[in-house]
Amino acid sequence: MTRPPVSEGRPWPLGVTLDETGVNVAVWSSTAERIDFCLFAPDDDGADREEAYPLAFRTGCVHHAHLDGVTAGARYGLRAHGPHRPAQGLRHNPAKLLIDPYARALDGVLRWDPLMAGCIGDDDLLPDLRDSASVVPKAVVVPPSSTGPGPDPAANRPGHATADLVIYEAHVKGLTAAHPGVPPELRGTYAGAAHPVIVEHLVSLGVNAVELLPVQAFLDDRGLVAKGLTNYWGYQPIAWFAPEPRYARADAVAEFRSLVHTLHDHGIEVLCDVVFNHTGEGDEFGPTLSLRGLDNGTYYRLQDGGRHHLDDTGTGNTLAADRLPVLRLVLDALRHWVVEFGVDGFRFDLGATLGRGAEGFRPGGPFFTALLQDPVLAGVKLIAEPWDIGPGGYQLGHFPVPFGEWNDEFRDDLRRLWRGDTTPGAAHLGSRLLGSANRFDHSGRPATSSVNFVTAHDGFTLADLVSYAERHNEANGEDNRDGHAHNHSDNLGVEGPTDDPAIRAARARRVRGLLATLLVSQGVPMLLAGDEIGNGQGGNNNAYAQDDPVGWVDWSAPDTDLCALVRTLIAVRRAQPVLRQRTFVHGRERADGRRDAVWSCADGTEPGPGDWHDPRQRTIALTLRGAAGDPVAERLDAPVCVIVNAGGDVEFTVPGADGHEWAVAVDTARARPAEWSERYPVAEQSVVVFVVRE
Repeated sequence: MTRPPVSEGRPWPLGVTLDETGVNVAVWSSTAERIDFCLFAPDDDGADREEAYPLAFRTGCVHHAHLDGVTAGARYGLRAHGPHRPAQGLRHNPAKLLIDPYARALDGVLRWDPLMAGCIGDDDLLPDLRDSASVVPKAVVVPPSSTGPGPDPAANRPGHATADLVIYEAHVKGLTAAHPGVPPELRGTYAGAAHPVIVEHLVSLGVNAVELLPVQAFLDDRGLVAKGLTNYWGYQPIAWFAPEPRYARADAVAEFRSLVHTLHDHGIEVLCDVVFNHTGEGDEFGPTLSLRGLDNGTYYRLQDGGRHHLDDTGTGNTLAADRLPVLRLVLDALRHWVVEFGVDGFRFDLGATLGRGAEGFRPGGPFFTALLQDPVLAGVKLIAEPWDIGPGGYQLGHFPVPFGEWNDEFRDDLRRLWRGDTTPGAAHLGSRLLGSANRFDHSGRPATSSVNFVTAHDGFTLADLVSYAERHNEANGEDNRDGHAHNHSDNLGVEGPTDDPAIRAARARRVRGLLATLLVSQGVPMLLAGDEIGNGQGGNNNAYAQDDPVGWVDWSAPDTDLCALVRTLIAVRRAQPVLRQRTFVHGRERADGRRDAVWSCADGTEPGPGDWHDPRQRTIALTLRGAAGDPVAERLDAPVCVIVNAGGDVEFTVPGADGHEWAVAVDTARARPAEWSERYPVAEQSVVVFVVRE
């Protein structure tokens, strides 16, 4: 390996930047005394040979240099020299090859190996001096998208209004790993997710945004490797700029870019589930792979004088997103996915952590302030998982505009209502149907702030929700202790699969009722991939380590009738603007003298306080019009009436249609609407949607 000429270069941008003559290398660390840029190339015998180049120039806390002659495809890592004083939070160890936090691609999958260990055994004060280069994937020099392969995915962004979104949460591999219509060599890959049979399914269903579980390069951590499992979901990030290589056939960067472009071509936006609350390095006993070796005390929140990690995330460490170097890294990574890949938005895992500082969670904290003023990120969709396990960690409703938030109250209230619990009653249902204004109608927030869901990757699938009363997570190797213990689920008589026709029919009714309630509620609905075809996981409600048929969508026997109903529900939502309003509806009087929301009981009367809080009240109707005070919404003159019946059969007096004639758009209990005049026979556990007849 010929040593390239080295010059000063510049301290920006951070990472490795390719130019006409070589690469500029810039790495931030306030505590390292020296950082080596290590190039790897195979010897004649095929073994990697390492050449280290000290970044001899320093501007502030940025170590930098320019190396001539380094080209795209070069493989590299970093080594950081400096004090090793763990009791003070300093854990530099040049024996550990580090992954550049700004690495744009990796040449292999990150999987725990003992050589990655930062300390010896259970003594975190003793450094492990074994060299880790042989087991750590190398970063790859990648050109920017303007000169790289593939189409520009940002050029064909669909640009949907948030109110129009129907989100489909999916795992890149799990979506296609078992799909018979995807060629075997493409299953489980970025290319597989872009295959016509998948795209056609999404388009025909009517979803217009796909929310992908983490695709930033992540680690199979020690505990899972010891059990022979993998980190299937991907919530252990190490390299935030690099697409996960295990989903690629050859080039993860080009193939993910192509996936985004393909979905955009069909009107589908791409949202990425991102993890900036912690990293896969775990606590002080975890591997030294990147940030720990560069500047442990800056990137992470530490306690006990710096020796131990603060853990607000349940993963062993917590990222200090309020500190400027960390904030810069996170924002640079977000911009990278928007600019280089065309991503349309992000869902922030354990988003409450990002709002934390020394004084706790603040909606106006440094991360939110910086994010919302960024010109590149200002126009993308932003969704928070509004909690973590730290003090005051539950922050539903407290994120700043324009964040949407996963609404677990919507999930739990609907599950309990349809299960037949005595609480919550109709009052909770009313709130959820109208966008959970009790949580979100403040500070100028729109009615799209609530991201509504009944199921997500974390928990039961919809089919399992009505088939299992208890979790069945034995395959995870934790003696069935992991996963949610309180799922508000119900097996309706038999735990798991059954041939009993009555139980199967009852399960089908409940699934259809839950889906219909989700898709007629104000807010942004999110479906879990596979729910539309009846996919199950055998009762596993925490399939984070199940990279196998348990965690994959099973396409072998799809419920085509259920899929057709979901397709119809989405089409009705799209055709009826009053079902997806930006302004909250509160039953106020409009300029035309009509109220924007009117509730009615089965006998046609409006419910009183006793009805709203009656635990036996399981049926109610909502007649919905454009929101009062919204000049655009008030022009909507076609109302919609939704009857939600989580109880038994009932004859329901249908409200008037403002001089129009009603047509039944959806009856989840029937393939064809029932005959009716003034009263409609609403079947048990069903939803009926009336629209104005054209």
